[in-house]
Amino acid sequence: MRILETGPDPSDTYRPEQQITGDAEKKSGFRNFESGDLIERVYNTYKLMHTNQTLEFVKRKHAEWSNCSHAHMTVMESLDCLDQLVDHSDPDVDFPNSFHAYQTAEGIRKAHPDKGWFQLVGLIHDIGKIMALWGQPQWSVVGDTYPVGCKFLNSIVFRDTSFNDNTDDKDPRYNTQNGVYKPNCGLENVLMSWGHDEYMYRVMTFNKCSIPEEGLYMIRYHSFYPWHTHKEYMHLCNEKDLKMLPWVQEFNQFDLYTKSTDLPDVEKIKPYYQSLIDKYCPGKLYW
Repeated sequence: MRILETGPDPSDTYRPEQQITGDAEKKSGFRNFESGDLIERVYNTYKLMHTNQTLEFVKRKHAEWSNCSHAHMTVMESLDCLDQLVDHSDPDVDFPNSFHAYQTAEGIRKAHPDKGWFQLVGLIHDIGKIMALWGQPQWSVVGDTYPVGCKFLNSIVFRDTSFNDNTDDKDPRYNTQNGVYKPNCGLENVLMSWGHDEYMYRVMTFNKCSIPEEGLYMIRYHSFYPWHTHKEYMHLCNEKDLKMLPWVQEFNQFDLYTKSTDLPDVEKIKPYYQSLIDKYCPGKLYW
């Protein structure tokens, strides 16, 4: 895989004046975890996640899902399945996740018309949520991610009230800054709370899809808000992680700020995205 020596070219990155969703006032309304029509559903989802996601739970999920033996289908078939899924952890939208996929991809396409792989990442980044359609509870599929096996830091959503019943939070092996990890061990050696990010990354690598390393980082860590937004857990990062961080931050601008009730005409743009799938993730994949 190709690894860039720097982050995005400053001449080709997102800027506020591009107004993905409009002005700063509109953007300030995203990720409101304090109030709103959906807040009870959102909190309950995170409460269950933060109660049940222990280090041992995550290890079990890796063993269960990393062999990609649950289905055999194309990327477009899997994306179409998200027509059936509304993300219960998202305080911003209440429509099927498939629309968010196209909104993200189209936002990237407008700002980065020459980066087909980047656009494709926007399209497929949430497909791992398909686990929720195969019997996994949403608290083990959706939502922000964070490391397990070390101290749960304050930037995690609902940190103050939702970890009271997590046994790892009281375990001296896991509740220190480094926990079971060595400083600067690299995120690839850190177990994150289980969810769609890690699963989709596993699907991409298992099937040897030709998405560049920058794109794989976006897929794997786009929900790791304590890292890419709040700059925490830097003590676990190595040089590679720090080089990739600007790409994950760049992706986040489109993942978050393209959300809108103005839904795209999917059938009109689907052929274009099928061409990207055919280039980077062709044929039927193992899921």
